Amino acid sequence: MKNYREKLKEINTIIFDYDGVMTDGSVLVLPDGEPLRRTNVKDGYALQLAVKKGLRIAVISGGWGKNMQKRLEMLKLEDIHLGVKNKIDVFNALLDKHGLSSETVIYVGDDIPDYQVMLQAGLAVCPSDAAEEIKSISHYISHCEGGKGVVRDIIEQVLKAHNLWMNDDAYHW
Repeated sequence: MKNYREKLKEINTIIFDYDGVMTDGSVLVLPDGEPLRRTNVKDGYALQLAVKKGLRIAVISGGWGKNMQKRLEMLKLEDIHLGVKNKIDVFNALLDKHGLSSETVIYVGDDIPDYQVMLQAGLAVCPSDAAEEIKSISHYISHCEGGKGVVRDIIEQVLKAHNLWMNDDAYHW
């Protein structure tokens, strides 16, 4: 049986939850009702770099906000699924759409709504502050908390496993 590091070489897709993974889970509600979330610029850099390097990046989130959509589009992500009620259905639809095997997919989640998808993904990953139930099924628990570099941690590991980290084009946005 392959270990976590060996399996990274087979990964071609990373799917992230948003709240609690790409953010610290805090939500500020503006006077117009729009929820505002804080993200990490190093995570953003890693996301756009992963896309440039040919890694498929997707987001499946129960949360929704215009600012979330805009940020993800600015980072050149194409598979953005916000306001999702049943994540496993969207996960399976992404596998079908792109002809993927679940074994080549990492899913990064932090809480109970991510549980079923994490059981199906080739590698289940979570931030260090994830719910205990999520930690118990994860193949890797990042040293980073949600919104504080977990996205960068995972992407960097995958790109390094594929020898795509720190190439000449890594220096340019």
